[in-house]
Amino acid sequence: MSDYPDLKDECHAANLLLPEYNLVDLTFGNVSVADPERGVFAIKPSGIDYRSMKSDDIVIVTIESGEIVEGSRRPSSDTETHRRLFQAFAGIRSVVHTHSRNAVAFAQACREIPCLGTTHADYFYGKIPVTRTLTPDEIQRGYEWETGNVIVERFQGIDPSQVCAVLVAHHGPFAWGLSGAKAVENALALEIIAEMAIKTLQLNPQSLPIPAALLDKHFLRKHGAAAYYGQNN
Repeated sequence: MSDYPDLKDECHAANLLLPEYNLVDLTFGNVSVADPERGVFAIKPSGIDYRSMKSDDIVIVTIESGEIVEGSRRPSSDTETHRRLFQAFAGIRSVVHTHSRNAVAFAQACREIPCLGTTHADYFYGKIPVTRTLTPDEIQRGYEWETGNVIVERFQGIDPSQVCAVLVAHHGPFAWGLSGAKAVENALALEIIAEMAIKTLQLNPQSLPIPAALLDKHFLRKHGAAAYYGQNN
């Protein structure tokens, strides 16, 4: 009997959205969901086929030390990156890592995704940043943990609640949110705006970022203190 049934169910359901939304190929990618009050997070097991994965396969890990407290599977190889982000970004409950193809293209090019239009601005308050490349020493010392560290380093001066995604240089995207479903939605939005940006820059390599006033309008009407997009709960 699990001590964390709801957490495991939420994590399992969010992971199943990745292939449904075509954000992963093969067994790439993972979603984690945290319970900050209990100091743990649930995460996909490493290398498991999404089609056969069950809620009981989800692994529970402590945020503080990375100790496995429930589950017989080996957790995702990216577990330490997720753990670092939960420690650094207060308020997030879920982290998603995908290898979605258009976002990965920007990451492999070590190029940020510029905010070129209102679709982007509806989800992200400005460009999607790209991290620096990890040093050989960082890769050898603790690759996944140091991946988290370069994300945290890149977000100095950036509010992770307003830009809830990043590109890790030569690697791929991470996104986060207040729930497993919302984090996956942000990862999907990231892939959509990456595809749009590639096509826009192919049509006009000199395309300029969205005007600041339009960026403010679209982001803040959906996420600001006086937001009026959508329905009241």
